[in-house]
Amino acid sequence: MIALRKSCERGYADHGWLKSFHSFSFADYHDPKHMGFGNLRVINEDRIAPGTGFGTHGHRDMEIISYVLEGELAHKDSMGNGTAGGANAGVIRPGDVQRMSAGRGVLHSEFNHAPHATTHFLQIWILPDRDQLGIEPGYEQKRFDAADKRGRLRLVASPDGADGSVTIHADARMYAGLFDAGENAELVLDPARRSYVHLVRGELSANGQRLRAGDALALTEESRLQLAEGRDAEVIVFDLAA
Repeated sequence: MIALRKSCERGYADHGWLKSFHSFSFADYHDPKHMGFGNLRVINEDRIAPGTGFGTHGHRDMEIISYVLEGELAHKDSMGNGTAGGANAGVIRPGDVQRMSAGRGVLHSEFNHAPHATTHFLQIWILPDRDQLGIEPGYEQKRFDAADKRGRLRLVASPDGADGSVTIHADARMYAGLFDAGENAELVLDPARRSYVHLVRGELSANGQRLRAGDALALTEESRLQLAEGRDAEVIVFDLAA
């Protein structure tokens, strides 16, 4: 079964400094039909105005992935990332995938220091496995060049860090791909699991459905995902626990 979610059907919030589309219920946007999909809880498409950002705030028991599309996102947290002498610089750029495991609790901030450029990124939350609740908070950041995603689905997040992906404490896998004319890919799916396709930009056909930027497909009991007819397309695909 395949369900299409059009971009215009998402929740939307305009805070002045932040403009955000919500694929699932979040903050003041509440839709009981869209509380998440499997263990995928949040996909927020955020645009942060120059010189602004999210002040220090807390999370716990959530796997949080940041995927920057344009601009830069400066990250600082209570684990020491983004601070002088910290383990990681904490600046996320297009091509980077950042994973923060909130675990038993973490404080962090995210900021766009550019004086004139907007930061455009996806904030993704995945529920951790039940036996991974209350773990030590963690941070990981890796780069996946465009050539590595061109015409294919590149694994960028997984429970076991396979193929150089970031490691999440959840039964889920995230793929990213870039597709243009003549490029196509196929992903074998387990019909007992769920899959979610989110088109970041451009146009793309997924299992015969034409998608445009911001559109998504929720797939259940499907055995195959076929991507084709891309036009400057960037897509992320999730393989999720039922």
